[in-house]
Amino acid sequence: MGWRDRFGLRKANRKGKTRFDRVTEDSDIKALIEFAKSRVGVEFFVEPETFATQTTAVAVATDGEWIRRRCGSPDVIRKVAGKISAPVYDVQIVGYPQRMRDWTARNKRGLSMD
Repeated sequence: MGWRDRFGLRKANRKGKTRFDRVTEDSDIKALIEFAKSRVGVEFFVEPETFATQTTAVAVATDGEWIRRRCGSPDVIRKVAGKISAPVYDVQIVGYPQRMRDWTARNKRGLSMD
């Protein structure tokens, strides 16, 4: 048995499949759409597929509130964003917006039990 078989890499490298992930469901796309329609100034940031997850999209509102959901492929989220007139960015090129980090930090402090 070769080292590839021992670690299950042949199975993991099947085209279009990630190893530990579930498939994108309609509920994932609906959650992104509902978030965008219920908040102001939402922008989408596409995250690349990894070994553990499919392509994901992060929807970030003007105040920094955000959600992340699987989107299947960058083309899917671009189509969704086009229908609701929201911009889409590649997170590997532009990074995450500072307001997202600020929102996360504010909410992390609010949840701590000091």
